[in-house]
Amino acid sequence: MSTIDSRFGGSVPAIYQRYLVPLIFQPYAADLAARVSLRGPARILEIAAGTGVVTRALSSALGPSASITASDLNQAMLDEAAAQGPLPSVEWRQADALHLPFPDASFDAVVCQFGVMFFPDKATAFSEAYRVLRPGGFYIFNVWDEIRENEFADTITGALKVVFPDDPPGFLARTPHGYHDLQNIRGDLIKGGFQKPAGFQTVAARSVADSPRGPAIAYCQGTPLRNELEARGPGRLQEVTDVAAGALERRFGAGRVDGKIQAHIVSVDR
Repeated sequence: MSTIDSRFGGSVPAIYQRYLVPLIFQPYAADLAARVSLRGPARILEIAAGTGVVTRALSSALGPSASITASDLNQAMLDEAAAQGPLPSVEWRQADALHLPFPDASFDAVVCQFGVMFFPDKATAFSEAYRVLRPGGFYIFNVWDEIRENEFADTITGALKVVFPDDPPGFLARTPHGYHDLQNIRGDLIKGGFQKPAGFQTVAARSVADSPRGPAIAYCQGTPLRNELEARGPGRLQEVTDVAAGALERRFGAGRVDGKIQAHIVSVDR
């Protein structure tokens, strides 16, 4: 995975928050927060918090008595998260998942929504999560299923192959949807030190928008896919976004669009 895949800068965080969060992240944030709240942890570390959709869901579900440290590699994403308004008992912290700046055994739970796929060394990132968890704590995260199970992303990826036939952008399939094999995940968790059996659950949901343009903007302009598009076609971002919107319209219609999304939920005790 190139470092370009984890670069969220410029206007990407604001577009991500406006378009992508309600499109695909909100339902899984509520799901993850509900699962965490059943265990009632007092000290939570969130990794790859992005613009804080899970952070806000956790804060609401757990209340002010829980302490949440919400971290992300990209300070621009944390700045956008903080701009959404203050949250009780939440600290925003820039941190690299492969080198967490926290003491051993300092958290009851480590939570990560759709961030594991971006870690260049999954086993090392898992070992860091293991290290900062107290004995008896737990790690819970989700990852997207393969791209064919996520209809908007799959449709846009197909459309981009037509625009750039000689070098089609592969970000969506390569990174967000590139870490879906449960056996690989289980193996990396074991390499990272988690010896207890991990639990896996596949959860499907619906991705809904008022028109095809919303998802096209979300994926083409609000993710690191934008980096690939601008590198291949300088000055063509709007044109390519229009092509993606057209492909979505042909598949889902010109009005309200509704597509399948699917992810795996993974949990494991320390």
